[in-house]
Amino acid sequence: MPESPSTPVRPTVTVVQSCADSPLGALAAPLEEHVDVRVVRPFDGDVVPDVHGCDAGLVVLGGSASVLDDAAAPWLPALRALLADAVASDLPTLATGLGAQLLTVACGGRVALDAPPGLEAGVVELSWRPEAAEDPMFGAVARRAGVDDGTGPVRRGEPTLVATMHSDAIVELPAGATWLASSAMYPFHAFRLRSAVAVQFRPEGDADLLATWVRAAGLDATEIVMDAIAHAARLTDLTCTITRTFVEHTGAVCSGMSAVV
Repeated sequence: MPESPSTPVRPTVTVVQSCADSPLGALAAPLEEHVDVRVVRPFDGDVVPDVHGCDAGLVVLGGSASVLDDAAAPWLPALRALLADAVASDLPTLATGLGAQLLTVACGGRVALDAPPGLEAGVVELSWRPEAAEDPMFGAVARRAGVDDGTGPVRRGEPTLVATMHSDAIVELPAGATWLASSAMYPFHAFRLRSAVAVQFRPEGDADLLATWVRAAGLDATEIVMDAIAHAARLTDLTCTITRTFVEHTGAVCSGMSAVV
């Protein structure tokens, strides 16, 4: 009797959204093209899962809470524990904004609240460190932009532009982390720790979300929105690159799994 045909199982990725105005945004479409997405909203009463309930991968988004503000966001201890377990178990993980800060402290690094030099908002350019040139997620992007090895002027190719909105900042990486990128204002904009990638910038942020975040901070969003619109294609390209490489790693977790159809 012939065997039944089978198809690869479509991976499921768990997304933790910690703030109503910080959804998947620009990450939604490229993620949903390749994986099933389960969004957990603890601010709306959802329970933060443990690492065994996160399926093939974990995305922890940014938000307006401070990294240790457990009184205002009582799910943060569970989320920090989840991130530490995800790193320890090599679960493919992408942490952005607040998520990156939570991963930092969960794994022994430090975050400063209202760090000098102050608010970094809008579209900024990243500088890549030499280690980024071979990174599975950012290698091609870093090589196109040029890496800063500290020995002289960086050969500039295609600048890497990102959307960001933060005043708290990572000031010390966890032990064993690979430092990947910085901005002119803040040193630790991207790092890798085992199978986890943490980015202070916000790949989910499009012009509309940036406007929401900036206005919530009591600022005029006009110039920031115009800048985001002007650079929308480049921001989208980076978001798609991040999503594609992340999805490839979640697919590896599911390799060998199949469903009879």
